[in-house]
Amino acid sequence: MVSSSRRAFLMGRRPPQTAWQSFCSRLKARVQGEWSLLSAEPDHEQARLEPASSADVHMVLTLAAEYGVTVCLEGVPQASETDGPVIVLAPGRQMARCDRLEPNSNRWFVQPGCLLGEMEAKGFQGLATAPAGMTVAAWLADRRQHDWPSGRTALSGVLHCSVILADNTQAALGPFGQDNRNPLDSLRMQQLIPALFRLMGEPDTQALRQEHWPCRYRLDALEPRDGDGINLAHLMLGHGGDLAWVEWLVLDETVLSGSDPQDWSWPNQEQPWQAQDVDSRIKALFDPTDRFSYPGQML
Repeated sequence: MVSSSRRAFLMGRRPPQTAWQSFCSRLKARVQGEWSLLSAEPDHEQARLEPASSADVHMVLTLAAEYGVTVCLEGVPQASETDGPVIVLAPGRQMARCDRLEPNSNRWFVQPGCLLGEMEAKGFQGLATAPAGMTVAAWLADRRQHDWPSGRTALSGVLHCSVILADNTQAALGPFGQDNRNPLDSLRMQQLIPALFRLMGEPDTQALRQEHWPCRYRLDALEPRDGDGINLAHLMLGHGGDLAWVEWLVLDETVLSGSDPQDWSWPNQEQPWQAQDVDSRIKALFDPTDRFSYPGQML
């Protein structure tokens, strides 16, 4: 009988796992969703996961922080210079509910894997010009789909959303004001939201308030026009997958059906440095460790 040490000598010792290999093996063992390897090229390793539930997303963020892996959302452009290991989250059919909150209600509960074509078939006429195969997650994250005039983010029809931040903080975003402080239900949000209001109030940010909001992220949602109330869910409009993972939305089909951001589209132009600075500061507030992807979509 050959001893275990003799067998190890004859067969050679198994090389130690790389950080990426350890990340992949631990992830596959702990999630319920469908996992696949996209690339094993050193410094450009990529894998894809269709989360089965929010628990899978929490696990991805936990392991990504431990192994230095960048988390990207499938369906929106990513920065071409992104190096290092990447895990692509692709909301699929296990997260694709689209149901009225109540019979005959205009409000719908929508999960990120639902397709826009499915929503149009259910009555969302405002999505008729959007790509039918685009997921709700990609639609919400796509800045071009939310190029509303400055301060007019209510035209999106987004009423509420639930998000998971890079540190696994979970938050419900929605109407905000004297009578509704629910979004400040955690220490993380008690720090984040006031910091965003302070940034919006700075002179350089105020100078950006033109008919067209030139920043990537819709910080102008904190100063709505036309009597609309502040809605923190609008901070997720066009977020590119760079700021958080969105678990679900509540949408008003009547508002969205009566508006189209293409009616307000602005010619492509280079962002002023003030807008780039504001975007960088918003990204740092939401995602200080750069766990999510770096902005890659042209405006």
